[in-house]
Amino acid sequence: MTTLQPPAAAAPRPAPPPARRDRRSWTGWGFIGPFVAVFALVFLAPIGYSIYLSLFRDQLIGGTTFVGLDNYTQALKDDQFWDSVGRVALFLVVQVPIMLGIALLVALALDSGRLYGKSFFRITIFLPYAVPAVVATLMWGFMYGTKYGLVGDINGAFGVTLPDPLSPDLVLASIGNIVTWEFVGYNMLIFYSALRVIPNSLYEAAEIDGAGQLRVITAIKLPAIRGALVIATIFSIIGSFQLFNEPSILRPLARNAITTDYTPNFYTYSLSFNGQQHNYSATVAIIMGLITMVVAYVVQLRGMRKGA
Repeated sequence: MTTLQPPAAAAPRPAPPPARRDRRSWTGWGFIGPFVAVFALVFLAPIGYSIYLSLFRDQLIGGTTFVGLDNYTQALKDDQFWDSVGRVALFLVVQVPIMLGIALLVALALDSGRLYGKSFFRITIFLPYAVPAVVATLMWGFMYGTKYGLVGDINGAFGVTLPDPLSPDLVLASIGNIVTWEFVGYNMLIFYSALRVIPNSLYEAAEIDGAGQLRVITAIKLPAIRGALVIATIFSIIGSFQLFNEPSILRPLARNAITTDYTPNFYTYSLSFNGQQHNYSATVAIIMGLITMVVAYVVQLRGMRKGA
């Protein structure tokens, strides 16, 4: 009688020698090393240097002196800084929903397939984004002029007196119009790209169920592009808090309306290059960066939670 013997256990694979393990670990660092070096050089180093500057103060007597958190205490009590923050917060609350709403409507119209000349409209709406911000602001600033621009020409041609777009009461809305004109096409492209990757099977199921276009938009398209909506909102929030080009370029045309502390970035620039207050400027920039990061994170968190 033959007795079946259990198969012999496979011999354990010998561990690689230490030299080979070291080579593997260094191989990984070889791939990510260039990125880490560039990231540290262009991102971490400036932030570290700004924090370092914010801990000092250039005084008339004694020169540059370590002051700890005194600059931060001063910034938190700075009415000019908080007025500029409130101004861009108002800009964000009003301008961003309008811009994203227009971009979404245009993207839905292009995706519907019922728009004649879709490619032409897509390029036309995206084209303002290709115009440099300086050129766009100068162009709109000329049109806003009441003495030499389009508004002035209309007043002279029709004998009317249109409100001055560069007056203190309207200049923020005028800047919002410029930014909206510049970035509607950019956000439209984000939304349109997200709409194009929605599976056709969802549309076929909706057609079988007899869903109308409005129902398809609310039940299929908008939930499917929620991620794109969140991304565009975060980008717009960051851009609003970084508002600088438009007010700085329009200031020579509206000195009574746009001051050197009109936005936080403009205030930081003025402190550093006009007031030679580099340390306090770095402090304001760091606080503004923290505010932007917190607001953007809250928006992202709420968007992800709704999408769950």
